[in-house]
Amino acid sequence: MDSKLSTVILEKISGTGVAKIIFNRPEKRNALNGQLVAEIMSALEEIRADRDINVVITKGNGPSYCSGLDLYFLRSLSEGPPGDWDRPTPTVVLFEAIRNFGKITIAQVHGYCLGGGIALMNSHDLVIAAKNSQIGMPEILRGSFGQMATSTLFHSGVPFKKAALIQLTGQNVSGAEADRLGLVSMAVEEAELEEATLKLAQDIATRHPAALANAKIAAQMGRDLSLPDAMKLDQLIGARQRLMVDPLGKVEEYLSSQKGGPNTTYRRSDPK
Repeated sequence: MDSKLSTVILEKISGTGVAKIIFNRPEKRNALNGQLVAEIMSALEEIRADRDINVVITKGNGPSYCSGLDLYFLRSLSEGPPGDWDRPTPTVVLFEAIRNFGKITIAQVHGYCLGGGIALMNSHDLVIAAKNSQIGMPEILRGSFGQMATSTLFHSGVPFKKAALIQLTGQNVSGAEADRLGLVSMAVEEAELEEATLKLAQDIATRHPAALANAKIAAQMGRDLSLPDAMKLDQLIGARQRLMVDPLGKVEEYLSSQKGGPNTTYRRSDPK
């Protein structure tokens, strides 16, 4: 745990390849303010430098994952003379940093995940939510359209009409409903959330880091391209991967492990 951080708890789980960034403003339902954003960014940079970490879990301390942007912080950003429209706000920088982070990211969602919390959640590669969690966009209720929450929601793969219902009514959906809509990767009972998220993270973390990094690049960059351009991107990433690891170097070992049917417990025997 990094003693310099107060609104974030950084945990590196020894021997697993997994780290946790725990939002630590429970009294404010982990609403994002300047300090919390800065400390999440600081934790990401520490993790970036650690070659033993392949997967990062974010979660909230207390009763909620993230209740959105702290409205007093948000108001302070808009006070005074107009800022430069071409410069992103700290929260926009955070969302992009998580989306583009070089390691796999998983949001572990419980309680409330609202407004800017949705933008934060949607910036992750995977989302595991408690079935009884509450996910929504209350911005319309206070006279806003939901900056960043809107763009990430309507690019999440949720059908347009369903996304519009979430945006325009201000009504929450449960984690279970979010799972049915495809807004989250999976939903589990709240009592199982910690164990299920950690198990998934540890399983992914055992894969070759080069394969994980290249898989993320292909997915995050390719989803914004046309299919022909995404296929070209795959070819470029394939060439990049071969400079890092030979994906066909363990063919015999792999085929032997798959005799009798699919075996997802197989791990390459590369030197650590």
